[in-house]
Amino acid sequence: MRAIAVAVPVPGIGALTYSVPDDFPDPPVGARVLVPLGARTVTGVRLGSDQGQTGVRPGSDQGRTRVEAASDPGLTPDLKAVVDVLDQEAFLPADVVDLAAWVAAYYACGVGEAIATAMPPRAWIESERHAAITDAGEARLLLERGARREALEQLTGGRVIAVGSLARRARGIPAVLAGLEADGLVTLTRPLKGTADASRTVRVAMLTAQGAETIDAELAKLGARQQQALDLLRGAPDGLSVADLADEDIPSESIARLARLGLVIIERRRVERDPFEAQVHGGTAARLGGGAAIVSLTAEQQAAVDTLAARASRHAFHAALLHGVTGSGKTEIYLRLARAVRESGRGVLLMVPEIALTPAAAAIFRAAFGQRVAIQHSGLSDGERYDQWHRIRRGEVDVVVGTRSAIFTPLANIGLIVVDEEHDGSYKQEESPRYHGRDVAVVRARASGALIVLGSATPSLESYSNAQSGRYELIALKKRVLDRPMADVRIVDMRAEYAAEGPDVILSAPLRDALAARMERREQAIVLLNRRGFATVVFCRQCGETLECPNCSVSLTVHKAAGRARCHYCNHSAPVPKVCGKCAGPYLEQLGFGTERVEAEVRSLLPDARVGRVDRDTVRRRGAIATLLARFAAKELDVLVGTQMIAKGHDFPRVTLVGVISADVGLGLADFRAAERTFQLLTQVAGRAGRGEIAGEAVVQTLYPSHYSIRHACRQDYVAFYDDELKFRKAMRYPPAVALINVVVKSKTRDGAMDDAGTIAQALRIPGLGPWTVLGPAPAPLLRLKGEHRAQLFIKGTHRTAMRQALLTVLEDRPELRRRTIVDVDPLSVL
Repeated sequence: MRAIAVAVPVPGIGALTYSVPDDFPDPPVGARVLVPLGARTVTGVRLGSDQGQTGVRPGSDQGRTRVEAASDPGLTPDLKAVVDVLDQEAFLPADVVDLAAWVAAYYACGVGEAIATAMPPRAWIESERHAAITDAGEARLLLERGARREALEQLTGGRVIAVGSLARRARGIPAVLAGLEADGLVTLTRPLKGTADASRTVRVAMLTAQGAETIDAELAKLGARQQQALDLLRGAPDGLSVADLADEDIPSESIARLARLGLVIIERRRVERDPFEAQVHGGTAARLGGGAAIVSLTAEQQAAVDTLAARASRHAFHAALLHGVTGSGKTEIYLRLARAVRESGRGVLLMVPEIALTPAAAAIFRAAFGQRVAIQHSGLSDGERYDQWHRIRRGEVDVVVGTRSAIFTPLANIGLIVVDEEHDGSYKQEESPRYHGRDVAVVRARASGALIVLGSATPSLESYSNAQSGRYELIALKKRVLDRPMADVRIVDMRAEYAAEGPDVILSAPLRDALAARMERREQAIVLLNRRGFATVVFCRQCGETLECPNCSVSLTVHKAAGRARCHYCNHSAPVPKVCGKCAGPYLEQLGFGTERVEAEVRSLLPDARVGRVDRDTVRRRGAIATLLARFAAKELDVLVGTQMIAKGHDFPRVTLVGVISADVGLGLADFRAAERTFQLLTQVAGRAGRGEIAGEAVVQTLYPSHYSIRHACRQDYVAFYDDELKFRKAMRYPPAVALINVVVKSKTRDGAMDDAGTIAQALRIPGLGPWTVLGPAPAPLLRLKGEHRAQLFIKGTHRTAMRQALLTVLEDRPELRRRTIVDVDPLSVL
């Protein structure tokens, strides 16, 4: 018997130890194994002996016993045994397993959670409880009452139904089934769900030697469809799928008879699900820039390429911050570097922050490198992600383009990692594991001996601070390609607009005039508001009641097209009421506005304009965002209204106007990054204008025209903003001046959350425990979220590892509290 460390995809627990029976092969690190976990059987991944972030726990006792090393043959004798070994070779490469273990340790989560992030879809096998009625249950059906009878009725007629499916239909089903099982009226089983290989296969028919030599006399004995099939197969030496033959009106029964006669053989052949296929057939790739010719570089671009290519050629870790103004040609630099690194025999990983940016980036790299490019992001179907992942794993890919999770891609021998728009908040995952894709990319580049390039026109304060201190090399691009001027930015003080036109004005007079002028000149415009929906508040003028979410301490947002009011945190929705739910008065007002209302205003102002909207409501359907952006790039739309999805990375040469509605919408948030986010968003969206031959203009509407983030953004002056913001961060002791851990405790009651958070804070304030400061606890800005009350505290200091370990030590002896506590290391949002 051998003992191994296994990561299982269960939140909050570290590595577990299991024994491997002597008749099983020894699974390598990264291989999948089936293991028992409580009453279930789940898929785990074999770890090395040093990869459990808080020690390794025996599978027979998840919460109490701890051992020093999983490879020690003298481990406790009551270990549970591995059920099966699914892989003879590593499923996850060893370097990806190492990376996931680092993520688990740094971001204070279970190693299984981090491993799960690195796994492709359909890679897990687990048991699923099924219920079936017994003969005794059929006999007792009419004698039962209430929930017991309802459950039995669902199972009559020999049906076997997953317990989870039954539970979704009625509350309390697990307890009801347990009682029925104890009385012998149902049986509960745990069959395994899933397969070790989820590749898509099709049946392919091929001629045998006998079939190829069939003479006319023998053909005469066959039916017309069978003869037609043989004729088609003679012209297809690699065979034809049964589905293709069916398209020729040849039924599968005819193929089956030919197989029985020995004239054809039918084999199963794996078929790749190609995410590029839909783009090519729909013309999306070409319209988003695929096939663009290589351009001549500016002097700044050439200097950057020469410097970075020299760094990459050393095959040693090096980090560089490419700080280039919007339109300075950073993508072309990435492309040149990728070509040089690929020619040296190493792989390239390009990360973009949003799924919306993936089609354009992938099209550019696919045009340059052909089939050796793969994409990885959650917008693909599970089948496409699965196939793309395995193409990478098999070594059929040199270049990977993807979003945050692509940092775990199994690309071998990485020589270059590019994190485009490195400042973007989308790189930070807001659910466990709460990792930052940019920072994990730096760790992977270091482990791979690769060059990492962080690119942005508005770098995060952390990255620019690292460049100033010499940890990163700073490379600046101060001019746009072809020396095009930056957009002319005009600030509109909305206080004056409200005084002149009333409080309901959405599009200011200067913005209305600018939009009308663009339509006359047949140019394009972008209008940004980083808030979706039609109205943000519904309130009663008679009693003052507001329409609020029953689960969260926020008001519901009206979505007029859907006719519903929706919570943007828990997704609760309800029909928009016609009368007040409290006083029954009919005097309901809708206040505030989002992108849906702005779209309506633009359509009213410009009735002949072709207007599109990009926000989460309009791009839920798979491929919708790529289609919308492709239509805008092809000049099929005149005005694009949207949220921050349209503010970065896109290159539309005919856009000469950008309008920003409520530029200060984020400044009032209780978040120390509010000014930074405002500056970045305004700078990025203003950079979408004037990227072609015609000069661009930006109209920025704000109530705070003198705020430094807005002033510096309008001048596109990053260095001035960095200096002002860094003074604020140092004075208030916020990152990058110190490290920060955000701790949020959830409870059924406000007092319960505050009491538990106070217990944690008190334990961390013990004199002499460590060089850090604890702020709080206090009610979280979002006091109630998804039905739970929340309290918050911050840990500030310069010793991040010691801070994290002290917090985990406090939580270690209270597992129930640990499950209700969110630990966010290096948070991007503190709401």
